[in-house]
Amino acid sequence: MEAENGNDLQGPGDVFQRLWTPHRLVYIQEGTQPADDQCPFCLGPGLTDEQALIVHRGETCFVLLNLYPYNSGHLLVVPYRHIPNYTDANEAEVAEYGALTQKAMRVLSAVGGAHGFNIGMNQGAVAGAGIAGHLHQHVVPRWRNDSNFFPIIAQTKALPKLLGDVRDEIAAAWSQIS
Repeated sequence: MEAENGNDLQGPGDVFQRLWTPHRLVYIQEGTQPADDQCPFCLGPGLTDEQALIVHRGETCFVLLNLYPYNSGHLLVVPYRHIPNYTDANEAEVAEYGALTQKAMRVLSAVGGAHGFNIGMNQGAVAGAGIAGHLHQHVVPRWRNDSNFFPIIAQTKALPKLLGDVRDEIAAAWSQIS
C-alpha cells in the first residue's frame, strides 16, 4: 500500500490527540548538550542565589527555578555532584532529593496555591533531558485550566510573574514551611 499522507497509516483510532512538533526533531537530532565544564547546574552554586535562581541550598542537593519554566514556580531539584543518572546517586543524595521534592511541593502549594504537580526526571538525551549529564528532577505546579492555546498556536507561554520575583517569594517561604 502506498500512503499519500500520514492519515492513510493511522489504523484504528484511539482516545489520544496528536500534537506534531517537528521543531523538537532538530533538538533531538543535534543532541546539543553543554560540555561538562559548562554545565549550568555545576556553575549555578558558584553564583549568588539571585543570579542562579536558587531558592534553597541543602547538604547534597539544591533547588532552583527552571530558567525555561513550563509554569510559574517550575522548580528543579539538583544534586551538587555532576552525575547523569538517578542510579548514580548515593543514599544521602537520594534521601535529600526526595525530601527537597516534597518540600518544594509544600512550598509551591502554600505560595502559589497549586492544585497538583507534574514531577519527573528525564534520564538521558534520548528521553528528552535538556541537560542529560547532570541529574535533575522537575517539580511543576499545576492549576485547573492552566493550559491554553498560547504554547501551541503562538509558541508563547503566559507566565504572570518575573522569575526573580517568583524566586524571592519561594525562597522567603522555604524557611517558613516544614
